[in-house]
Amino acid sequence: MFLYIVSTPIGNLKDITLRALDTLKSVDLILCEDTRVTAKLLQKYDIQKPCLSYHQHSKIQQIDKILNLFQAGKNLALVSDAGTPGIADPGNMLIQKTLEKFGDSIKIVPIPGVSALTALASVSGTNTDKFLFLGFLPAKKGRTKILEEVKNSKHPVIFYESKYKIVKTLNDIKNILPECKVVVGREITKVFETIYRGFIEEVLEQMRHNPQKGEYVVLVER
Repeated sequence: MFLYIVSTPIGNLKDITLRALDTLKSVDLILCEDTRVTAKLLQKYDIQKPCLSYHQHSKIQQIDKILNLFQAGKNLALVSDAGTPGIADPGNMLIQKTLEKFGDSIKIVPIPGVSALTALASVSGTNTDKFLFLGFLPAKKGRTKILEEVKNSKHPVIFYESKYKIVKTLNDIKNILPECKVVVGREITKVFETIYRGFIEEVLEQMRHNPQKGEYVVLVER
C-alpha cells in the first residue's frame, strides 16, 4: 500500500505538477483538509476520485477510519488546501499513526511541489542557505517566547501570518528589532500577489496604505 503526500497549488491552479496529477488520478481515495477546496482542483483537471476529510480538528475515529482503509489494501493521497502537507499542517500526525501501526509495510511517498515558505525565500534576495521556520505564530500563549526566538536568531526567520494579525505582529517585531529588514509576501501566486521589502518601518508604512487581505508569509533579517 502507498500513502502519497501531494503538494498542491497555493493559489494559482496551474502550479500543480504533472506527477501530482498522475498520482491523484491513480489512488483509490484522496484525503483532504477541506473537500470543497480540493473539489475545485479536481474539477479543473477532470479527476474523479472519492475524497475524505482529514484536518487538524479530526478526531481519532477519523484516523482509525483511514488506517482501516490501508488495512483493506487501499492506496491514498493526502493533500492540504494549499501547499505541502505537513508544513504548518496536521499531515505529520497521520504519517506518525500510519508508521506506528504498519511500519514499512506502507510506503510513504512525497510528491513535492509548491510551498509558500520556499516561494518567498526564493524571491527574498536574502541568503537563505540557513533559516529558521516558525510556522504560524501563536496568538497568545507562547507568543513572547517565540518572539524571543525571532530576536535571537542568527539566521533569517520565516513564518506565516493571517490578515487579522499581520500589522500587530510586524509592530511587535519592530519593538524588539527596530532596525531589521523584512520581506512580506501577500497572496503569493494569486492575482493580487504583493511583495513588500525594506526596513520594517518602511514596510509597515507601505502596508498602511493597502488593505490587509489574504494570507501572508514574512521573512525577518537582522
